[in-house]
Amino acid sequence: MPSADPTVLHPIPDQPRVILLRPLITSPLIEVGEFTYYDDPDDPAAFEARNVLYHYGPERLVIGRFCALGTGTRFIMNGANHRMDGPSTFPFPIMGGSWAEHTDLLVDLPVRGDTVVGHDVWFGNGTTVMPGVRIGSGAIVASGAVVVDDVPDYGIVGGNPARLLRRRYSDAEVDRLLALAWWDWPLEHLTAHIRTIMSGTVDELAAAAPQRS
Repeated sequence: MPSADPTVLHPIPDQPRVILLRPLITSPLIEVGEFTYYDDPDDPAAFEARNVLYHYGPERLVIGRFCALGTGTRFIMNGANHRMDGPSTFPFPIMGGSWAEHTDLLVDLPVRGDTVVGHDVWFGNGTTVMPGVRIGSGAIVASGAVVVDDVPDYGIVGGNPARLLRRRYSDAEVDRLLALAWWDWPLEHLTAHIRTIMSGTVDELAAAAPQRS
């Protein structure tokens, strides 16, 4: 039997709520790796419009391979920023009319750059990621978490604002896992070692890694 197909929109035929994002995305400012999926019972195909919010500027959203996004996972982009150095935070110029003469007041708002998610990251239901955050590979974001700061590789975060609860592996093991980078293995080789990737030890994963020439 062939490996799973990263180009299909719905990988589970009888579950239209599950959708692979890579073949769905059209924005040049959003990059998603193979097999990353979003699960939503309402309208998963509207991910770009409903889940990537205030994406007006040049900053990019980059999500790695094999990530799992629970229902309601949202990425707040830098376009959500307002001025905070005066008496009011209200963006008057966007209302039009003579107020539009003051669009210079909306220039040079604070930005935090691209939002970057590593590989094999699991987002629980209703998580929110704020602008410019970097989430490491192998991380877990608990349901309802609001991520305002960077998350380390293989870290588990939760709460509002999200705090690091623990690391899934020791620092030495994390270094080994990042070096092994199973998400970059050839699909055929990865397929042959699914059980080790899902339930094996770091040593077993290392033993299963493809030989480098």
